Amino acid sequence: MTISRRQFIGAGICVGAGFASPGGAIIAPPSQSPSIPPSPALPPVPPVIQSGLEALSRHHASVVHRDRMAIADYSQASSEARFHIIDVQQGRIEASYLVSHGRGSDPSNSGFVERFSNRPGSNASSSGSFLTDDIYYGKHGRSRRLRGLDAENNLAWDRSIVIHGAEYVDRSMAELQGRVGRSLGCFAFEQGKIDEILELLGPGRLLFSTK
Repeated sequence: MTISRRQFIGAGICVGAGFASPGGAIIAPPSQSPSIPPSPALPPVPPVIQSGLEALSRHHASVVHRDRMAIADYSQASSEARFHIIDVQQGRIEASYLVSHGRGSDPSNSGFVERFSNRPGSNASSSGSFLTDDIYYGKHGRSRRLRGLDAENNLAWDRSIVIHGAEYVDRSMAELQGRVGRSLGCFAFEQGKIDEILELLGPGRLLFSTK
């Protein structure tokens, strides 16, 4: 399922039993007056976005900054811009990017995630909620550490699962081959986009990985 910005903006953010508009007001049911035509139904919040928002609520105590979060939608091929920066306050997708997945998650190099793993040495991507941590400089240059918040990714720190740039994530490669390269389980991005992503997704925010 490809998520469009228009779809998410139109739906707003599902909060509890109602929908919040970009301005924060709860959208009321359409008027039943025969003289006023009912408002068109809002499109539903995409399931992957809803799951991310539920994770944000679930980890409310651990996530310091809740104005913005990220969702890696690994149900999509690696040739798609499947990493979404969500402006939670405004109820919109702020930006979308190409992102790699781990070799162990796609042993046939099909461009699709077949499985997740939290096991050291698996070279696989993990699902679940991550908390962004500090920036550091490693073999891939400027990068950001991650802490796993769930049982399925709680070894992320020990496995050195981080956000970094990589030459094997490239738009031309995605268009030519139908996929980008694979990481060792990290969230790897285009080199020309990594600084932008690191700034948008600063420390103390949620990154949710799912499929």
